[in-house]
Amino acid sequence: MIDIIIHFFENFFNAFYNLAYAIANPSAWLDWSDKTAMVRFIYYGASSELFFVFMVIFIMVTLLGLIYRRFLWIVMRGLEGFSNLVGRVFAWAGLLMVLQQVAIVFLQRIFRVSEISVGPFGFVFTRDLSWYGEELKLYNAMVVCLCCAYTFVQGGHVRVDLFYAGAKYRTKRIIDMLGSLIFIIPVMSITWMYGWYFLWRHLVTPKISASDKLELLERKSRLLKWNVETIGFSPSGFDAYFLFKILLVGFAGMMLLQGIAFFYRSLLELIEGPDSEGRYLDKDVLEDLTVQESSA
Repeated sequence: MIDIIIHFFENFFNAFYNLAYAIANPSAWLDWSDKTAMVRFIYYGASSELFFVFMVIFIMVTLLGLIYRRFLWIVMRGLEGFSNLVGRVFAWAGLLMVLQQVAIVFLQRIFRVSEISVGPFGFVFTRDLSWYGEELKLYNAMVVCLCCAYTFVQGGHVRVDLFYAGAKYRTKRIIDMLGSLIFIIPVMSITWMYGWYFLWRHLVTPKISASDKLELLERKSRLLKWNVETIGFSPSGFDAYFLFKILLVGFAGMMLLQGIAFFYRSLLELIEGPDSEGRYLDKDVLEDLTVQESSA
């Protein structure tokens, strides 16, 4: 037990040095022309060092925000605004999915076309209709993964109210804070760590494992090369399934940030009282067409 506590505080205080070093030496992990820097990026992308760096940043922002609450409102609004922006953009993937499905049905059943060629910029991209049919899954995955945080901001997720609805204002804020700290942030952190290595195992070779030490990866870097997964479920089917793995990591990252934003909103609303409930909340409002028709 003592060893665990010592290990925790060692990593916690080392996080300050790791953060400063990463900022001062970006080429050590962002210069992908250097394969050693690339394996450092892969290793640190889901490492315990990164976890403690984010913990330090989270604690520092929280403490500073308790002193200057306006700063914490700005951080919260920035995180929620990012979720809203990404969600509103990728929600259009649902429309693209419908339009592409209609086009496939017409081309296949009426015009008996077997493949589609797209080349608006001189580069012709030709794939079988079954490829475009399976690609519809990608649009659906975009909506699910990249609009999840946006839906959270908009209050669109299903909430199971056992006692929350009848709880007092301060009790609700405390429940929301605990829900963020105990459920959203830890679960999304675990999803990120597993999804990160799952992604890179299908992008580069030799395969990289979560149990590999940095020293071993740096020795492997001499053999490192891109090996992007292009295997489909059918001979002429969609063959870019690595994009789904990128979306998985994107989903975990966005929901992790939204969990932090939800914690900050709940904390600020707890401190400032009922008058601050829903402050700066950018929610979409659908106009009531029946009211417009009656007024016209």
